[in-house]
Amino acid sequence: MIFETERLLIRKLKLEDLIAFNELESNPLVLKYATGEVKNLEENQQELEELIAKYDVLNNDFWIYAIEQKKDMVFIGTVALVKDNGIDEIGYRFLERYWNLGFGSEICKGLIFYCRQIGMPKIVGYVVDENIASAKILEKLNFKVVKKFISDDLKIPETKYELEL
Repeated sequence: MIFETERLLIRKLKLEDLIAFNELESNPLVLKYATGEVKNLEENQQELEELIAKYDVLNNDFWIYAIEQKKDMVFIGTVALVKDNGIDEIGYRFLERYWNLGFGSEICKGLIFYCRQIGMPKIVGYVVDENIASAKILEKLNFKVVKKFISDDLKIPETKYELEL
């Protein structure tokens, strides 16, 4: 286990997550504000294997973990801690059926607590401007807007948020 919240458990990904991971990474609505690119089962299996292999890489700066619901130990999404020009970036994705249940706020609060515990001085989050729900979560948790720009990948307005820990 990496960390937990009231309803969620954050742990390393495992090969047994493939079916749910594929559902997450092949849903265009889930990826709309992320990469925008859905992948097939074979591509998702390869990505999952690569993400798992990174756990053993010295000086890894790209951590993707599984989010499980405690009550039934079911995979419901992923959370990310990634280096962004020396600053730690957070991110999360949930299977569509777990949207609008307060998990976004809960995982962000858990990430803030975890990042403080491991000594990170600052975290950032990037939110596509259309993704009003995620923007509200970060603003409610005292993240400050530091930059507005057009994203390189999706070519749409995006905002960079920052939180001093």
